[in-house]
Amino acid sequence: MKTHGALGDRLILASACLLALVWMAPLLWVLALSFKPNDFLAGRTDVLFSPPFTLKNYTDIFGTSSVFRWIINSSIVAIAQTALTLVLSTLAGYGFARTEFPAKRWWFAFVLAGLAVPEQAIVIPLHRLFADLDLHNSYSALVLPKLAAPFGVYLMTQYFKAVPKDIEEAALLDNTPRWKVFWRVVLPLSLPAQATLGIFTFLNAWNDYLWPLISASQPEMYTLTLGLAATQSNFAQSEGIGYLMAQAVFAGLPIFIVYLFFQRHIVQAVAGTTVR
Repeated sequence: MKTHGALGDRLILASACLLALVWMAPLLWVLALSFKPNDFLAGRTDVLFSPPFTLKNYTDIFGTSSVFRWIINSSIVAIAQTALTLVLSTLAGYGFARTEFPAKRWWFAFVLAGLAVPEQAIVIPLHRLFADLDLHNSYSALVLPKLAAPFGVYLMTQYFKAVPKDIEEAALLDNTPRWKVFWRVVLPLSLPAQATLGIFTFLNAWNDYLWPLISASQPEMYTLTLGLAATQSNFAQSEGIGYLMAQAVFAGLPIFIVYLFFQRHIVQAVAGTTVR
């Protein structure tokens, strides 16, 4: 029995490694092409890990005069969206999970219905709203529309429901105000879920392209994804495939670094939301 169990574990491990390799293959392909000369890639793209190599694709990115301004814009937008989304989603999630108010289930269903509304369906109303308010080409216009986060409310609600009520009831019996119970007891327990929501929010904010394309018409307000896209004309004939791949790596590197620091919290949050 032990032999069969060990063999099964090895097969599962081998399958997981194989799936991980398949998942990583496109990423490795993009990374390898980003270090290839564009004139070489014009002839072939199947030679990945053998010479020639070059850093010119990355130096061309830093040679763009506005690239650091775009990085600052993306950082401001992503950090602001993440912080405000965490505050709003955490408060709303705690309210749905632990408090009673009229038509609570209907309100929760209304929030979840937002998951079914595609972003493209509300682009025109949002554009007209922010145009009437004269907020386009500002950080407010890039941040505010994304603060409505049905997924964040759902995630935090489910996580707070998984927290044992006994922990709060013990504090409430001592006549501790609910806001203190939330701040000192419940909120620290929700850090894994907040880390997960923060990563997803930061990822979406950093990679967002559609709304900045509509709202930011001035180059000084471009985010990194919009700015890099603006430098591309016909990439196969001008900038080259290697330059395009270097842009993809450059734009995705901050997200990869953030995930490395918080991946443990993601696992904890997913495990916590499955508890009933």
